[in-house]
Formats: sequence, structure tokens, C-alpha cells
Amino acid sequence: MHTVTVIVPAHNEEDGLPATLESLARQTVPPNRILVVDDASTDRTGEVAAAHGVTVLRPPSNLGSKAKAQNYALPRCTTDLVLAVDADTVLAPDYIERILPVFDDPGVAIAAGMVRTRHTRTVWERGRSTEYLFGFHFHRPIQALANSPMVCSGCCSVFRRDALMAFGGFPERTIVEDMDYTWSQQIAGRRAVYVSDAVALAADPENLTYFRKQVKRWMAGFCQNVRLHAGPLILRKPLLAVWVVLALVEILTAPLWWATPFVAAMATGASPPTALAWWAGVDIALTVPVLAYAARRRRLPLAGVLVDIPFAYVTKAVNVVYAWRALFVELLLVPLHLSRGLTVYEKGRADAPVGRKVPVAT
Repeated sequence: MHTVTVIVPAHNEEDGLPATLESLARQTVPPNRILVVDDASTDRTGEVAAAHGVTVLRPPSNLGSKAKAQNYALPRCTTDLVLAVDADTVLAPDYIERILPVFDDPGVAIAAGMVRTRHTRTVWERGRSTEYLFGFHFHRPIQALANSPMVCSGCCSVFRRDALMAFGGFPERTIVEDMDYTWSQQIAGRRAVYVSDAVALAADPENLTYFRKQVKRWMAGFCQNVRLHAGPLILRKPLLAVWVVLALVEILTAPLWWATPFVAAMATGASPPTALAWWAGVDIALTVPVLAYAARRRRLPLAGVLVDIPFAYVTKAVNVVYAWRALFVELLLVPLHLSRGLTVYEKGRADAPVGRKVPVAT
């Protein structure tokens, strides 16, 4: 019988935290203990957490990153499993129940479920919703079948505590600790598992300002991990290295794909609107089948899923800009010692505007 301690790092999360803690209280298999790390919040985060009857830990000063906040709580964990949950993430009632069985395999070091957007009110949330539905019903199942998931999402991952402690805790050397640990464990010969039936709802950025911050962090963190793990991945986990290479190729070729309708218009003499319509038609034809499957799999209204497709083009455009920026800075300037790369942890939410400095690998 597995036992679970939940760690919830929280900085200025008084608005989102109640829903997170209520979702933990509703679990069909309840956790043995819940630890909320009130990381120098200037709002009522600590009071809100205490009102829900959980253990509240208060570091003497701001720790500087999500990983450091989680590591502050880790010595208080005595269970065999640790569930890390973001303070704005809501877990389905059976999340823990569905995750636990995979840890019957002693080779499993980390596991996580499927992430969906918690709200779909703005352009950025609706675009991200489309990205999640496509990624978790196309890329992630393929990676899972190959036993090489790219990442176990940090907002809802379960860790085997002994392996986590032996590793030194949540990695603080990159800006995205979830990908760093997922790759490190697979390189070491342990398994990372995607559990498709376990669902978590994450609160995504609701405006461009915070969407940019989140994407900047994600893309920089991906490239930091490429820089850190490229050699060991190729030697010890070649299938995962394949997914990483494909992701890099997608980034590099993205501008060509976006330029296709304009190149086609010049090459064929077709009007730009006609060329753009053909390009969009091809892209949508490749996207709709996966989204239709996702809608059926998750019992979502198909019309609601399809109507969000145009918003994904907006979010993808931002992704491309920051992906190229990350390639240039993290994989070129940093190795040349012309930049330190991204070293400030900024959460992509308006309720956490304070930058947090975190050391990264060089």
C-alpha cells in the first residue's frame, strides 16, 4: 500500500489555492499529509492554507524558485511517494487513485497524468487548451508507447521519494525542474510514466504579458536541458533523444512552415488569400482528427474544442518567437560565455509578479 505526501509550493496564491486544496480533500484515495510552502507571500496564502487544515511551512525568506520551495518541504516527507502540485492546479477526484498503481513497478521513478486548461476565457487560455489537447492525445501517447515521455508535468507529478532524495531533491540547476528530473531519471535507467486517465486542470496565463513569461521560461528551460543532457541522452536513452531532436527540428523549421503560404503565392501566382486558405486547410486537416479524438476521449463538446483552433495560431506564434530566442541564447550565447541565460524564475500568472532568481546549469 503506497503512502503519499503532497507538496504545494505557493507564492501569493490566496485566490487559486482554495480550489487546489479542496481538490486534494476530495481525492478517492486521500494523501497521508499535505504540506503547503508559503514562500514569502505578501497576501493571505498562509492563512488560506491553514484554514484548510494542512501543514503550512514558512521559510525565513523567499527561496527563489519552485524547486527550492519543494526542497524546503522534502525533508518533512516520510511517505514512499511525493506528489508535487502547483497552487493553481485542480486534480480530478481520482487522480491519486489512478496514479498509484504504476508505482507497483519498482523501476518507476516518476509519473504524471494529463493536463488540461482550467479556464478557457481568453485568447491565450483557449489557444493553450488546443495545444494541450493535441499534445496529450498525439505526442504524449506515442512517447509513452516508446517508454520515453518528454516530461512529467511539474504541476501534478508523483515521485518515488527514495529516488528523489538520492538524486538530491528537486533539481535547481535549470529553470524547469520537471523536465530536468524526467530526463535525468530515464538516463539513469529508471522509468517515467504517463497515466492518461489521471487528469489535472491547470490555470494558464490569461493575458499576453504572463503568457510570454511562461513560454519564455518553458523554452529556455527546454534548451537548458538540451545543453545539460544531450550527450547522456544519446548514449543511454536514444529514443528520448529522438523526441528531443524532433522538437528542435520543429523549432528550426517553424518559420518555414509559417512562410509557406506566402512562398506558395509567389511560386504559383495564386492570390495570397487563396494560398493562405490552402495552407490553413492542410494544417487544420492534420489537427482536427486528433482534437476530435481528444474531445471524445475526454467527453468534451466537439464544437467547443474545434472553435478554439484559431486561437492556437496566436499562441503558436508566441511559442516560435521564444523558442528561437531560447535556441540563440541558451545553445549559442551561453556556451560561448556571452550570456548567463535565463536565471530568473517568473511564474506565468498575474498573481505572482515577483521574479525569483535561481541558479542554472552552465
